[in-house]
Amino acid sequence: MSNILAIHSSLSSENSISNQLVDQTVAALQQSAPHSHVVLRDLAASSIPHLDADALAGIRGEPASEAQAAARALSEKLVSELKAADVLVIGAPMYNFGIPTSLKAWFDYVLHPGITFQYSSAGPKGLLTGKRAIVVLSRGGFFSDGPAKSMDSQEPHLRTLLWFMGITDVTFILAERLASGAQAQEAALSSAAGQISQAVENLKAAA
Repeated sequence: MSNILAIHSSLSSENSISNQLVDQTVAALQQSAPHSHVVLRDLAASSIPHLDADALAGIRGEPASEAQAAARALSEKLVSELKAADVLVIGAPMYNFGIPTSLKAWFDYVLHPGITFQYSSAGPKGLLTGKRAIVVLSRGGFFSDGPAKSMDSQEPHLRTLLWFMGITDVTFILAERLASGAQAQEAALSSAAGQISQAVENLKAAA
């Protein structure tokens, strides 16, 4: 795990629980592998433009304008950060049952045909194999089981996006019921800390 790419996607900045848990995960990874190199991509501090016609044309084809060329250059920069990473750590708070649009924009720019995935007669094939991902999911409610599970468009979406690029070794860290009072939040953070420790130990054992 010599190269770590960490992604903050919360709009809450220093008050963000998902950001805090991402930082906690990165610190644990660095403690396990002290010489690790970390790249932090904060999608709130440095936003990625949402996909539009120029961005789509620049990413998926040959750029024909300055706007398309700029989108292509940004895509290539983000892809290079992702390709260099051995471990990807993503923070994803649940906004309206799904992921932040800032994080969706990041995926829109790194899902680059011929580079991070390709189509074949057998169907889509991810090209970024061999990487590991730890995804921190923060939620105000409880969606991992029970009646609300069908409302979860957060974890399934992220799992699909990562799988599409060939990243299938994914561990999800859950911090749920964060809006249910101080005691519930404390329990959620304690549970997440244990999950992070276990995830790092599993990575170390598999290395």
